[in-house]
Amino acid sequence: MTRSALRIAQLAPVIVPTPPEHAGGTERVVSDLTEALIAAGHEVTLIAPSDSRTSARLLSGYPSLVALQREHGAVAPGVPAMLEAVQLDLLREHLHEFDIVHCHGEFAHAALLGGSAVPSLTTVHWRLDELDRQLFFRWFDRLQVAAISGAQAACLPGGNLAGIVHHGIPADHYRPGPGGGPLVFLGRMTDQKRPDRAIRIARAAGAELRLAGGIDVGNPTFFARAVEPFLCDAVAHVGEVDDRAKQDLLGHASALLFPIDWPEPFGLVMIEAMACGTPVIAWRKGSVPEVVEHGITGFIVDSEDEAVDAVRRLPELDRGQIRAVFEARFTADRMARDYEALYRRLIGRAR
Repeated sequence: MTRSALRIAQLAPVIVPTPPEHAGGTERVVSDLTEALIAAGHEVTLIAPSDSRTSARLLSGYPSLVALQREHGAVAPGVPAMLEAVQLDLLREHLHEFDIVHCHGEFAHAALLGGSAVPSLTTVHWRLDELDRQLFFRWFDRLQVAAISGAQAACLPGGNLAGIVHHGIPADHYRPGPGGGPLVFLGRMTDQKRPDRAIRIARAAGAELRLAGGIDVGNPTFFARAVEPFLCDAVAHVGEVDDRAKQDLLGHASALLFPIDWPEPFGLVMIEAMACGTPVIAWRKGSVPEVVEHGITGFIVDSEDEAVDAVRRLPELDRGQIRAVFEARFTADRMARDYEALYRRLIGRAR
């Protein structure tokens, strides 16, 4: 290395372990970033639930919320806030050991770090246009934030924006697949992700469809109303999938359908598909135009009719080229380099 190693703290969420067993895009990103920073020679401490797995030094107080629920059943609604308080206390105790703290949650850490001499960076892995976040950034108007897309950054006050860093995943996490199989939808069964659109698109295109993802606990009636009545041999719900099953689904898929109906801040599944060489057919919302290159790695559409036409145009795309674009733009190593540049800029400013 030609530059000095940094002492970096990564503060992970508390709901599931880092990395997650199934769903949990934020925890996956935190894990991949941590491992890439270690590979680059940095000294990384992960503050995360005790059931996490990492090459970093792990600081933890309790297991994740899902682990506690497995052990105790339903838990009191205040447990997540308690888990966050414990992690922040660990951060406070060890704060002097770090050159920079990178937080991947919201709200409470800002009060601890606001007056600290140790610089911090926050990545919010959710939309920023809702009232709680707007009020938060109005108060913490100097908290430095890395947006995960330009679309997300557009909702962030200029004084908070430290830079934009697109997500990345390890280059060897997924392998290019042969394609030629069913269309795939991968995400929560919710009206934000719109699996009902995916069903209509597949039926209109005369294609088989595999729906992968859990039923949204915040909107459980959506699945029963908009998805379940339309399941059949050609349209199957396979539930939540782990990385091995995801490789099989995406590697053999003719395309990933991403028919979202919300301002998606990034959409990790799009680059997971691209890592398998699988094209993405996605709605023109949120980060989609930044991730999908129309006519190269997939098609960006504005209607179900356009999506059906895109399914028919899939033979125009080259799966090898899709994988090459992924390797150039969306690896964890590239993500780590981008974050390191932000870390050094913030550390230099603090000094």
